[in-house]
Amino acid sequence: MFNRFAVFTTMLCAAALSTAPNLQAQKSEVKNIVLVHGAWADGSGWRGVYDNLVRDGYNVSIVQEPETTFQDDVTAVKRILALQDGPSILVAHSYGGAVITEAGTDPSVAGLVYVAAHMPDAGENEADDGKRFPSDLSRSGAIKKTADGFTYLDPTRFHEYFAADLSAEQAAFMARSQVLNAADNFKAVITKAAWREKPSWMVVAGADRTINPDLERFYAKRAHSHTVEVAGASHSVYVSHPKEVADVIESAARSVSK
Repeated sequence: MFNRFAVFTTMLCAAALSTAPNLQAQKSEVKNIVLVHGAWADGSGWRGVYDNLVRDGYNVSIVQEPETTFQDDVTAVKRILALQDGPSILVAHSYGGAVITEAGTDPSVAGLVYVAAHMPDAGENEADDGKRFPSDLSRSGAIKKTADGFTYLDPTRFHEYFAADLSAEQAAFMARSQVLNAADNFKAVITKAAWREKPSWMVVAGADRTINPDLERFYAKRAHSHTVEVAGASHSVYVSHPKEVADVIESAARSVSK
């Protein structure tokens, strides 16, 4: 009887030892992805990226920040992060990059992915950073402002500057559904840059006319980001090249899971 008990105990111990590494790996695996849109856009633009990520088994949430104040947008991101079960990869496009640079200091954030996005340092704002490498849009006069201080991109020029590699029909819909961004948001100063303490990735849009690709490259080099460039892509690279963008996000998730 004693021998049978000893054998049974040994088998249980062996089974526990054999499964422990798998359980440990499972616990460390990052499967939550939080997507943040930029100015003059909304969360629907992430649909292609979302579909790719969900198909590959990721839990994806999309933040719909109000763009009323910079702090409102940071709070909106943190609100969605708080709903996740475990660590997340935080992803942003354009102005959203400044937002996640501030919000990404949240302990639940394991890594940051910037998609044709601003990436200011502490004490900087994206408006001033943009002057390092001015974009075609910044010189165009296509950015308009409402009487109460919200900016938007002239719908008749949206295709040209924001979404040149999309169809005219799709660009027109995006232009008419754009979220207006409070002008002061572009001047919001970063208090602490998350990319200084967490791994980062940058997708450079090679033919971006909204943010100069050279600024995206500068940001990435300064932050020592893993960088992928999509040649010929417009500022709407996340819409026009969803597979490539999703691949970078998945690479980030795998990297922080090791």
